[in-house]
Amino acid sequence: MTERIPGYVVVEGPIGVGKTSLTRRLAESFGAELLLERAEDNPFLERFYQNPRDGAFPAQLYFLLQRAEQLRALRQTDMFRPRMVADFLFEKDRVFAELNLNSDEMALYDRVYQELALTVPRPDLVVYLQAPVETLQERISKRGIRYEQGMAPGYLERLSEAYIRFFYHYDDAPLLIVNTSGINPVDNDREYALLLERIKEIRSGRHYFNPSPFAL
Repeated sequence: MTERIPGYVVVEGPIGVGKTSLTRRLAESFGAELLLERAEDNPFLERFYQNPRDGAFPAQLYFLLQRAEQLRALRQTDMFRPRMVADFLFEKDRVFAELNLNSDEMALYDRVYQELALTVPRPDLVVYLQAPVETLQERISKRGIRYEQGMAPGYLERLSEAYIRFFYHYDDAPLLIVNTSGINPVDNDREYALLLERIKEIRSGRHYFNPSPFAL
């Protein structure tokens, strides 16, 4: 099959799954620019982890506006755009909103979301990374971001399930679902090379990358 490098790739998945690390590696392989979420810029995020009820709405609204601004700039230069690899999908913002906001907050959030969604570009490929909650917890603990260590019990499990539901219905762009429970394409060159070749093959539709570690 003829090799093709997508122009705009998004890597997605729950907290701790390794999406930013894989995004950086793909951008280097493709000679592409990086578009990163910059969660550390959100001044409300630490408050959210300390007190989800108090911090959810401002943290969510900040992320929504930040992501829309980043992607709007991308669309405005679309004709001259280089290859791009991002570690966030705009539509996934509602995954967090539905998980964390009450009904009144969600109604207001949705009004803003619908306006902003009109201006964002569609990816050429979405790579959705999955891993068991236990694996996510281990990776979060290992990377040692202070405010993430106080994450409420059960939140990561509910978030992971929300991602599964979201991507079960997702069909706005070609989708590659990657099971990372037994592989590590970020740090293992052999596994990364296989994933890279799979990405280059995809033209449309829904696909899965779930190789047995014993076959690698």
